[in-house]
Amino acid sequence: MTLNIKNSLFFKTFTVVGFVCFLSCGDDYVPKPKAELRLEYPEAQYVEDHLDLPFSFNVNTLAQNIEVSEVPSSAKSFGVNLEYPSMKGTIFLTYKAIGGDKKNLNDFLRDAQNFTQKHTIKADEIPVTAYENKQRKVYGAFAEVKGNVASPAQFYVTDSVNHFLTGSLYFYAKPNYDSILPAAHYLQKDIKHIMESLRWE
Repeated sequence: MTLNIKNSLFFKTFTVVGFVCFLSCGDDYVPKPKAELRLEYPEAQYVEDHLDLPFSFNVNTLAQNIEVSEVPSSAKSFGVNLEYPSMKGTIFLTYKAIGGDKKNLNDFLRDAQNFTQKHTIKADEIPVTAYENKQRKVYGAFAEVKGNVASPAQFYVTDSVNHFLTGSLYFYAKPNYDSILPAAHYLQKDIKHIMESLRWE
């Protein structure tokens, strides 16, 4: 009687184990990769800004909470923040008056270029594109910083005599190049449009 119970228990255990082994045979289980959320944004609509500044440009209607602040260390320096809440990003603009001083221009150029070069440690690549509009006297460069960096785009423009403007893009999240790429590309187009529509006052 005891033997039959043991045999019966052994048989049931063997059957369950065999069934599990049978189910586990075949193709190896491969976990699905994490899916990235596909982000699509509306087509950009640009309007002229109404900011009382030494320059003007066209701004995307998606930009909200536009803040202008005067830099206390200099009488003719201004900061402008263009916030994009739906993308959790901000384009920071900084204007500095050259005042006809070539030393100021050289210092501003060096600072702008050094700021971009600081990202070379973490950047995979930093392609830089020169920009020139002789009619409006706007000369500068746009840098796309590829990789897990804090700022995926920067630019500067100047008329080489009186005005100097720099800009940089930041997101309110830990840098993850793949996840912010759609928003980064969208806002990089906005930066380029700022450069192309810029007028010195």
